[in-house]
Amino acid sequence: MSTPPLRAARTESSAAPLIARVVETLDRIIVGKTVQIRLAVACLLARGHLLIEDLPGVGKTTLAHALAKALDLSFQRVQFTSDLLPADVIGVSVYNRATGRFEFHKGPLFSQVVLADEINRATPKAQSALLEAMEERQVTADGATYALPAPFFVIGTRNPSHQIGTFPLPESQLDRFLMQIELGYPGRAAERQLLAGSERRELVAELEPCLSVDALLRIQEQVPKVHLSEPILDYVQALIEHTRSCGEFVAGLSPRAGIALVRAAQAWALMHGHSGVYPEDVQAVFPSVVAHRLEPVSKLPPESRGHVGVAVLQAVRVP
Repeated sequence: MSTPPLRAARTESSAAPLIARVVETLDRIIVGKTVQIRLAVACLLARGHLLIEDLPGVGKTTLAHALAKALDLSFQRVQFTSDLLPADVIGVSVYNRATGRFEFHKGPLFSQVVLADEINRATPKAQSALLEAMEERQVTADGATYALPAPFFVIGTRNPSHQIGTFPLPESQLDRFLMQIELGYPGRAAERQLLAGSERRELVAELEPCLSVDALLRIQEQVPKVHLSEPILDYVQALIEHTRSCGEFVAGLSPRAGIALVRAAQAWALMHGHSGVYPEDVQAVFPSVVAHRLEPVSKLPPESRGHVGVAVLQAVRVP
């Protein structure tokens, strides 16, 4: 019974310093948002996708670009607009007169980090272009299937729903995002540093990769191996069951959401050098994992939705 935690401890001891270096690098770009940066990195390590909901101009695009640069990953930004078509994201087949055949020209989706900027400004038809890619790591066009690169990480940015020209994201697509975070306004000291410092785009351009792609893939492989004790699984199930039985939500967490919570907690534990998943690891990622999945029966103002997960944590006792 002692083998899994010992094996986990060995892998974590080598991974945690590497991840800490990535977080420190991003901290110099996105000032004063260490927790959000850690959550974004944990989401990538867990092979998930990240949704960032916030006002324009708080650093969502900069975070995505800096993360790709720090990890030496290919990066593409797609601006989602009301006239965007699925082919603009996936790619299109073009007839080659010389060969007499149609040839598939890959779209921006064939990158390791894809920023779907203002994803809720596109129609549901365009949004659906991401579904297969996010779930299966592949796309199908004209009857042919094309594998996407590894790692594959989609960062979707979403404007608040009360803004003009936005479309709601369908529940099936929201569920494909492992986490949702908000950056929010910077603190006074952090904003002073932004105002007096260099342009963030210039700092991103000067970033040197601090982790290779091969090292990132090896760390991703370690995440599911982080030890899960029976009491931790009891705790996760108690949280899930509370969302289904408390009557406060339109629908409780699905089994897919439960798996997402476990993977995110394992990634968080790995980042912090833990020999296994602790209750604190589950609690650290839980609000971000459920923020976009739990819809309260009583309508809450947008600024209160982020506290839904905290309320569930407070209602469920740690075994």
